[in-house]
Amino acid sequence: MAQEGFLIKQEKYLEAGIHIGTKLRVIDMNKFIYRTRNDGLYVLDLRKIDERIRMAGKLMAKYEPESIVVVASRAYSSMAAQAFGRITGAKIIAGRFVPGAFTNVQRADFVEPKLVVICDPKGERQAVLECGKMGLPSVGLCDTDNYTMYIDWVIPCNNKGRRSLALIFWLLAREMAIAQGKISSYDDFKPTLEEFEISLTAPPAEAAPAADAALGAEEPAEMAESAPEEPAEPSDEEEGEEPAKEDAATEAKAKPAHKKEGEEKAEKKPARPRAKKAAPKKEEGEAKPAHEAKEEKKAE
Repeated sequence: MAQEGFLIKQEKYLEAGIHIGTKLRVIDMNKFIYRTRNDGLYVLDLRKIDERIRMAGKLMAKYEPESIVVVASRAYSSMAAQAFGRITGAKIIAGRFVPGAFTNVQRADFVEPKLVVICDPKGERQAVLECGKMGLPSVGLCDTDNYTMYIDWVIPCNNKGRRSLALIFWLLAREMAIAQGKISSYDDFKPTLEEFEISLTAPPAEAAPAADAALGAEEPAEMAESAPEEPAEPSDEEEGEEPAKEDAATEAKAKPAHKKEGEEKAEKKPARPRAKKAAPKKEEGEAKPAHEAKEEKKAE
């Protein structure tokens, strides 16, 4: 049995950074926050984390594994959830949650779960709303910046770190196994924690290190930082609008002076006048005007 009544040794919790929150706090999570670090990160109460994982495992053991659905939109949560699904038999919805998956019976991917596990209530808000609409009981992995509306059982935790999520799902799988009588003691649980950190359907290798660095999952527990939610990427229209204006201004400034003068001269240069038509020659024998005839007579 783990020391001090914890499910595992306290050092394991600290190494995984399961207690490290974000720099944002909502009123729903106040009761789970233990203190604030000097760098502004909120620290969650480790005892409440342990207690709620234990109770969540017992709650999930009361349902048939096939009737449990885990919604995991993030890369690290889907990796841990897929390992959880292979071991327990729970259904996993990895990646973006398609609206209507719990409410629209005409959809080909419609599911009717008895219990839903939400890995990130902020990023998976649509799944939370559909659980509330359909009256589906839900368990939510909530960080310090998550609202808990429509979440029936909150597990306060770092829901962004790879090691933290792997540890949470490993503990849930073990608690379910012992509550269902599949194992008689924790020592009989064969799956390792490392299996929950690697998935057979993991995202491309180049995406994992970048996200891992942003989340600080590999840092020591006390130094690890769970980065706040990344801002949404701008749309293509917003992204292309301003640079186009800047490029036009830059191009006008960068145009050489002699080119500008040449262009102005070309604009101001008047059009060439049309050539005058030559006066028609007088044919011989043509009658002269009267005044010309008088002048010739005087001259004679």
